[in-house]
Amino acid sequence: MTVWTANEDQLALFDDIADQYIAEHPEVKSITFEPLPFEDYTTTLTTQVAGGKAPDLAWILENAALDFVDSGALAPIQDTLEKTDGYEFDDLSDAATALWQKDGELIAYPFSTSPFVMFANDDLLRAAGQPTAAELQAAGKWNWEGISEVGAAVNAATGKAGFVVRDFDYTSWDNLASVWMGWGAEPWGDDGASCEFDSPEMVDAFTFLHEAAFDKKSMPGPGTTADFFAGESAFTVTQISRASVLPDSGFAWDLLPLPEGPEGEYSMVGQAGIGVMATGKNAPVAADFLAFFSNPENSKKLAQWFPPARTSQLSTETLAAANPVLSADQIENVVIPGIETGVVRPGHTDSAKVGQTVRAALDAIWTPDADIEESLIGVCDAVEPLLGK
Repeated sequence: MTVWTANEDQLALFDDIADQYIAEHPEVKSITFEPLPFEDYTTTLTTQVAGGKAPDLAWILENAALDFVDSGALAPIQDTLEKTDGYEFDDLSDAATALWQKDGELIAYPFSTSPFVMFANDDLLRAAGQPTAAELQAAGKWNWEGISEVGAAVNAATGKAGFVVRDFDYTSWDNLASVWMGWGAEPWGDDGASCEFDSPEMVDAFTFLHEAAFDKKSMPGPGTTADFFAGESAFTVTQISRASVLPDSGFAWDLLPLPEGPEGEYSMVGQAGIGVMATGKNAPVAADFLAFFSNPENSKKLAQWFPPARTSQLSTETLAAANPVLSADQIENVVIPGIETGVVRPGHTDSAKVGQTVRAALDAIWTPDADIEESLIGVCDAVEPLLGK
C-alpha cells in the first residue's frame, strides 16, 4: 500500500493494524506500507500503474480523484465493505463519500476528511504588540484583511512572517483555494470545461495575495520560507492533523476557522481516499484488508490524524479522545463545523497536466510589478484547451 506519510507514529499505527489483520488471516504473510514523496506522489503512482507495477492499495489525493475513479484504475469496494460483519457501511457520511463514487457505487474509501484551519502563535502576536487570535475574532477582525494588517505589523516589528499558506511555496497553487474561496472564486466552472481564473473574484483574491507578498510583507514572498511550527510566523493555514506537533513548539497557540473573506464565512477540507488498484496482484485480499483497516474500531484509532468518514465518530467526545492537544471548544466550534460544511479543494481530470499548466502560467503573477488581471487571462489561455477534454 503506497502512502505519502513518513511519520513514524502514523506508520507504527498502520503496522499495528496490519499485524492484527495478519493474525486473523495467516494466509497473508506481510502487509507493507510504502511512503512516496508527497510532491511527486500522484505522478509516481500513475507511473507505477502504467508500468504494470501497481500497488495493491494506494492513498489518492482529492485533486486526482476524478482521474482514478473515472478511469477504471480502481476496483469496486462497496460490496466487500457492505458484506463485512460489523462494518456499519451506512455510517459513512454522504458528504465524505460523494467524491469517491461512480454510478452510485463507492470506488474508494475516504479515510480522511480534514478541515483547513488557521493556527495562531499568540506569543508572537503579543511580542509584536498585536491582539491575540481570540481578541481579533472578538473585535470582528477575523477576516483576511485583518490578518494581513496584523501580519504586516508582526513582520515589521519582529522580522518574522505574518501569515503562511502551508505547503503552497509558490508551487502547489491549489492550496490557495483556502484563501480564494473567501472571495467566492473558483478555478473552473461546475462542468469543468470553462476557465474561471480570469473572473473578477479571482482577480481580487490574487490581488490581495500579491499585495500581501510584495507590498505589505504580511506573507512570505517567493523564495522565502517560514515554518509556523518552529515559531517563524504568526499564522498558518493548514489542516488540523498538524496540531500533533504543537506540544513541542514552545509557544502559546490557538486554533480558529479560516478568516472570513469578502463573501463571508466559508470552509475547505482536504480529503484523501484509499483505493484498491484493479491491476494489483491481490485485489480481493486488498479489499478485505481495507474493510478491516477502515472498520469502526480502526477508524476511531486513525481519527487522531485522519478525521473519519463515519457520522457517528464526528463527535466532540470521539475527536477529543483522538486529538488530546485540541480543546473541546476548538473541536466543537472549528473542527466539526469545518468537516460538515467544508468544500473539497478543486480537482480535474488529467490532473497532473492541468496542475502543471496552471502552475507554470501563474509564475507571471509572482513578480513585484505583475499585471494580475492580464496574468490570470494568460492562465485561462494556457489551461482552457485542456479543460474540455
